[in-house]
Amino acid sequence: MDLLKALAIGAMFGVGVFQMLRRNVIRSTIGLIIISNAVNLFLLATGAYQGVAAAYVNEAGQRSDALPQALVLTAIVISMAGFSLVLALLYMLSTRYHTSDSDEIAELKN
Repeated sequence: MDLLKALAIGAMFGVGVFQMLRRNVIRSTIGLIIISNAVNLFLLATGAYQGVAAAYVNEAGQRSDALPQALVLTAIVISMAGFSLVLALLYMLSTRYHTSDSDEIAELKN
């Protein structure tokens, strides 16, 4: 199961990086969100007690570490604030230049 989680998190991170390298700024934003979700899943997966129980499961006699849960909650709030900022910037770019292609925006080249 750990291998499956690692492959899923790695695949999400890879898809996010691939989308970040696209010329379309909307796809780059989606890639940023996918990367932040992959990092949150990684932090949540590291909080398991010796790989036996997930971070959100508290079985009798086993204590899960609460620090990764707090880090993920903080990361979710910060990523939502960053995402709203990026969406506002995308709105300004689309209304000013009427495109989402980063090559067609002349002021971004310099």
